[in-house]
Amino acid sequence: MNVSSLQKARYQYQPKLPGMLRNGISEICVKNGAPTQSVDDQEKIKALFPNTYGKNEITFQKGSNTSEAKKQVVGVILSGGQAPGGHNVICGLYDALKATDKDNVLYGFKGGPSGLLEDSYIIFDDEYINQYRNTGGFDIIGSGRTKLETEEQFAVVADVCKKHGITAIVIIGGDDSNTNAAVLAEYFAAHNSGVQVIGCPKTIDGDLKNEDIECSFGFDTATKTYSEIVGNIERDANSAKKYWHFVKVMGRSASHVALETALQTQPNICLIGEEVAAKKMSLAQITDYIADSVAARAESAGNFGVAIIPEGIVEFVPEFSVLIAEINELLAGKKADAFNELPSWNEKYAFIKAGLTAESMAVFEILPQAIQQQLFLDRDPHGNVQVSLIESEKLFSEMVKENLAARKAAGTYKGKFSPIHHFLGYEGRCAFPSNFDADYCYSLGYNAFMLIQYGFNGYLSKVSNLSKPAEEWVAGGMPITKMMNIERRHGHDKPVIRKALVELDGKPFKFFEANREKWAVKTCYVYPGAIQYFGPSEVCDTTTKTLALEKA
Repeated sequence: MNVSSLQKARYQYQPKLPGMLRNGISEICVKNGAPTQSVDDQEKIKALFPNTYGKNEITFQKGSNTSEAKKQVVGVILSGGQAPGGHNVICGLYDALKATDKDNVLYGFKGGPSGLLEDSYIIFDDEYINQYRNTGGFDIIGSGRTKLETEEQFAVVADVCKKHGITAIVIIGGDDSNTNAAVLAEYFAAHNSGVQVIGCPKTIDGDLKNEDIECSFGFDTATKTYSEIVGNIERDANSAKKYWHFVKVMGRSASHVALETALQTQPNICLIGEEVAAKKMSLAQITDYIADSVAARAESAGNFGVAIIPEGIVEFVPEFSVLIAEINELLAGKKADAFNELPSWNEKYAFIKAGLTAESMAVFEILPQAIQQQLFLDRDPHGNVQVSLIESEKLFSEMVKENLAARKAAGTYKGKFSPIHHFLGYEGRCAFPSNFDADYCYSLGYNAFMLIQYGFNGYLSKVSNLSKPAEEWVAGGMPITKMMNIERRHGHDKPVIRKALVELDGKPFKFFEANREKWAVKTCYVYPGAIQYFGPSEVCDTTTKTLALEKA
């Protein structure tokens, strides 16, 4: 296997564990906390999870290990999109399992949940595991987006577990994957299968968090990776002084990635979807806001700047959401065939105009033609608009361009506007994990095995106090049902983990809000540079600005 010098060095890195988990397996005991309840819809969630609801939160502390001594055969899967640090969760799980009893076994099911259904696996050993320590990616066993949610699937998983003598499954994933973990745990409990399910919180989007989960793993590394690139773009902009860079970053359902990248780099503009929704901002208002910065900078700093756009921004614009809903209705069923058979865009445009309300048509008309066509030509298998494919960075730069042209005609703007577009997505998902993510993920995996050893089921591996040095981190677990509420999905009420949106009264957003007017006009760029793995702790072990501000 060909490896780089950094990769060799990272193999040797020993992740830092919470002080309590360093005591040795035999000196770790459980401290019970209070019973829990779901964040909302308590009676409905309790009815759906009668065997796993309302359990206590727990923390691990120094003391005599009272768990039952038995051979553990554990299965692990990676579920959903990649996030830096996933390999270390598995390494931490493996090391704790082998430290407890060298005869314990860890199965890695390949390709995500489908590996469990198809009984496709490898059995980990030292030689295989050691190739993946402290590295990015999910290539150790691969991942997938199959959902475990039907009784038939659960029965197949139960048979696979019985075949191999598996005592526990660890599911490493985001909110949907951990929702599936909770439902699977309830199934196993109801059928007295003897199999436990433990979840680990993963997503670079940062929206799997709450009072218990301070940070999902991968968020730290991904935002540092994006911030390095944005910082590089800012330096280029400040050097050439002739381009406006529109940078779209990951985050369809929440704007945590955009906010964190802005806190690290201090661009001229950063849109926060949650604020757009709260203020019911129109496309025209957002365009005006960006154009004001372009015009003001043209007077002072020059004809250059940087704007950060979250991936899902258009879904937060109320008028755009209504437009999307009307388009989905307009092309429902066989009407889509009639639309697609029209030979020219002009005829299609007339069809659209006849089918939309006057309000939505007014929104549609101000969109650049390329975006108009994206709304109709790129559709998912259900016939709906694929919002994630809308190039919102190009949408806003085109609308700003038209806005500035009108200002120039009116004699209120004399600058030049030359936009360049970027989309930062996959670049951050498989980066070498930062020291923080390497430590955090290893701790999550190690801690997951402690939860297994003590017999917990339907729990999420929880490591908190993360803004402090790793020695002071607190390890424990919480019932996954604590994070759940009922949401309407595809016409049905479903129990799901509630997504965490950017809190507009939270300290990270308030800090951004207090500074953005200055950043919009002046050049206040910060250049974070590459992630550092070696050197002083204040350089190498820092966490996100978001977490630092939240815990300040």
